[in-house]
Amino acid sequence: MSRADRFQLHLTALAEFVEREGHVKVPRGFKTTEGLSLGAWLNNTKARRAKLSGEQIGQLAALGVGW
Repeated sequence: MSRADRFQLHLTALAEFVEREGHVKVPRGFKTTEGLSLGAWLNNTKARRAKLSGEQIGQLAALGVGW
């Protein structure tokens, strides 16, 4: 699975979290029912913002992710 595919997989999981919980504050230890470490992924993704494409930053911002 490519890095872009993994990003999209986690982005979809984040969108589901936001829809269900009403916010984007994912606890660091949160895992999805599929076993994705969503909280760690979001934390790491925010820390590595400089490596994201403009499109990826836009997708995260559209879900409410603040930097």
